[in-house]
Amino acid sequence: MPATKKKSTNKDTPLMRQYSRVKTQYPGAILLFRVGDFYETFGEDAITASRVLDIVLTKRANGSASNVELAGFPHHALDNYLTKLVRAGYRVAICDQLEDPRFARGVVKRGVTELVTPGLSFNDQVLNQKHNNYLASVHFGKQQLGLALLDVSTGEFLTACGSQEYVEKLIQSFGPSEILYCKNCRAQFQTVFGDELPTYRLDEWLYHHDHAYEKLTNHFKTPSLKGFGVDALTEGIIAAGAILHYLEVTEHHKVQHITSIARLEANRYVWLDKFTIRNLELVHAQHEGGVPLIDVLDCTHTAMGGRLLRKWMVLPLKSPKTIEERLNTVEALLNQPELHQAIVVHLKAVSDLERLISKVVAGRINPREMVQLKHSLQHVMPVSELLAVSEHPALEKIAQQLPNCQELVANVEQQLKEEPPIVANQGNLINDGIDAQLDELRSIAYSGKDHLAQIREREVKNTGISSLKLAYNKVFGYYLEVSNAHKEKVPSAWIRKQTLVNAERYITEELKTYEEKILTAEEQLVQIEQRLFQQLVLFVGRYVKEVQHNARTLARLDCLSSFAEVARTHRYTKPQLVDSDRIEIKQGRHPVIERQLPPGEPYVPNDIRLDSEEQQIMIITGPNMAGKSALLRQTALIVLMAQMGSFVPAEAAEIGLIDKVFTRVGASDNLAKGESTFMVEMNETASIMNNLSHRSLVLMDEIGRGTSTYDGISIAWSLVEYLHNHAKCRAKTLFATHYHELNQLASDLPRVKNYNVAVKEVGDSILFIRQLQEGGSQHSFGIHVAQMAGMPTEVVKRANEIMHHLERDKISNSQSDTLADIPKSKTQLQLFELDPRWAQVQEILQHTDINALSPIEALLKLNEIQMLLQAQTCE
Repeated sequence: MPATKKKSTNKDTPLMRQYSRVKTQYPGAILLFRVGDFYETFGEDAITASRVLDIVLTKRANGSASNVELAGFPHHALDNYLTKLVRAGYRVAICDQLEDPRFARGVVKRGVTELVTPGLSFNDQVLNQKHNNYLASVHFGKQQLGLALLDVSTGEFLTACGSQEYVEKLIQSFGPSEILYCKNCRAQFQTVFGDELPTYRLDEWLYHHDHAYEKLTNHFKTPSLKGFGVDALTEGIIAAGAILHYLEVTEHHKVQHITSIARLEANRYVWLDKFTIRNLELVHAQHEGGVPLIDVLDCTHTAMGGRLLRKWMVLPLKSPKTIEERLNTVEALLNQPELHQAIVVHLKAVSDLERLISKVVAGRINPREMVQLKHSLQHVMPVSELLAVSEHPALEKIAQQLPNCQELVANVEQQLKEEPPIVANQGNLINDGIDAQLDELRSIAYSGKDHLAQIREREVKNTGISSLKLAYNKVFGYYLEVSNAHKEKVPSAWIRKQTLVNAERYITEELKTYEEKILTAEEQLVQIEQRLFQQLVLFVGRYVKEVQHNARTLARLDCLSSFAEVARTHRYTKPQLVDSDRIEIKQGRHPVIERQLPPGEPYVPNDIRLDSEEQQIMIITGPNMAGKSALLRQTALIVLMAQMGSFVPAEAAEIGLIDKVFTRVGASDNLAKGESTFMVEMNETASIMNNLSHRSLVLMDEIGRGTSTYDGISIAWSLVEYLHNHAKCRAKTLFATHYHELNQLASDLPRVKNYNVAVKEVGDSILFIRQLQEGGSQHSFGIHVAQMAGMPTEVVKRANEIMHHLERDKISNSQSDTLADIPKSKTQLQLFELDPRWAQVQEILQHTDINALSPIEALLKLNEIQMLLQAQTCE
């Protein structure tokens, strides 16, 4: 949110004039202005900061003209307060003192050293350890959109081109924290993407191919972008170029860790539209308290592995070779549990290599993080050695992809202390023996008394003055004190400084030199250690590519290790990829629901078989709560897990590769866009029908329930026919419905088969068996479910009465107006039929002659009725 600019006047203080100059350069950001030991905010920024950070808002005099709002916090608390501002969606400019105030003439020189935005941060408290923090850039081309995604904290840089739907789906999948786009496209952007995420608009002149192409080639120091495979992505290049420009204007100049740019190719991954990602709850739960699939599958031990797994979840593969490699690696880890556990021990000790090496390049790593980097790399070679002797090709291949960084490790080990302070200017971080001057200064600073004692002993020996004293005062520093009895023994080189009654005090050149060293030793120590640490940082920065390669390889190993751990713990099996369009799952289970069941309650597994020749469409009927929706979702999740490279919750599974998964399950009103539940449902269904392929998997749950019964049946019927009779593709479909009329389709369409989720009627109640069986269901049992939910008895009775009437009319094929012939409700007319007790009351009243009753007798009769009712109530 932009802060209000305050016009500077001649009456402003010099500090405020300096503030105003800096503020005008960053009008859309909250300016944190370093003043001494505090970061201060002024004016509108102070009002915002006090509210967001819950700090005191005060006022200070701004020259003779006025007062200005003020809110600040100690500089050492920057990380905590910066986190709150950025997470609240604000851009924050950090203005630091660029010179030592002790040596400044006039106002201390200041300048913005970093502009932190929601999409650009290295701060660990702002970042989520297992989530990427993407900055996105969108370019609206003439025919398609370009998208670029950058995580500056890891150096990952991606780009893509495609339709509006494709780019919208990628933004939903990757969840960027901030989006850049052209100022001229504001209306277009908000129409497509809304206004929920933080955005920043850039000037139109940036969005030209030549400018962006030059930006990218200059950054990567290459003559072209062909080596990255993105040379033909015109819109994607423009979007990526805008990101690099944004890094410059936000003072992010040290970005050498962004070493490549990769292409997101739509044809490499299973197509999951935004509705499917939402409905299947892959990485986010739809409802509070829900559990997404990633929470079940994520047993990763490294931050890099956790982030990579999220990408695998939303980008399942279509390449049989790559899927088989992943599955074989998982199988190898499962078959060698001791090796697997040994690898896990090392993975647990690995810190976030991606973000640590990025901090090295950006010059933001602290000494303790450098030690973490060293320790993490020390575990790379043991992992490589374990994999190399595994005698399994898939594991040996991973071992070959772990470069050796022993020179880096050795250098850090040699120079940096094992437990250094967090901040480099606190000193005591470089090992002894690295720098001779440093060692001397340490000896002076930390062993001063010993050295002074050595000087005294030497002078006693040289002069024979046994009573010689060496002391210090603030007037003339270190001195030698000689009693009057030994004055004649004082060397001529000593300089007399003070005469006392019984003694005289002297100084020497050696003492003055040592005194100066002691007084400046600590300051020089810090400077030398900072210089040596910066040299170490520059040295480590040469290994960016090697460390990043190790990080990516360990992340992949961690994900596959996670799959193996989940498979071992929850009895998952290896899916078989088949070269056909068949899906056959035996005893499949829902991976999330089975984990949420109470202890001891087993999940009821089911079989599913779909192909394009015999059973293309399964129409599944059954009552509410029987498990139809869970069956649909578990089928999709098992297929997607298999194509991620994970084992699956089933006894066996044969999967013919799927290229698209569509789901239409559940809907809600989109009131903001004026769309009803039914309109949302139809929009999602239309998207499915217009994007089908021969290898699509379609899941449809209760299509048509948002409109009238006849409309709903007609739409559902037509959709099944369309899917069955499609000229170009036979999409495998699970179609759950309450419309039992659709069972008739199996008689007319050869590849449509009827199934139902079994229930058992026990008296007036039903028992959910949750077993899928052949044949259609004839009842919905909706009234039973209403009764189980605690619906009032009279409502349940009336519903039964209406249902029986409609069923009789259906059986008799009556041509009469069925709804008009429904028997009228007798609730208002037959008051006493609501409860059997009223029959007795009615009989008492019928045999009572009211005209013959005296007042006392009438009261007694009322008492009799009341006692009757009370007695029956107690019974």
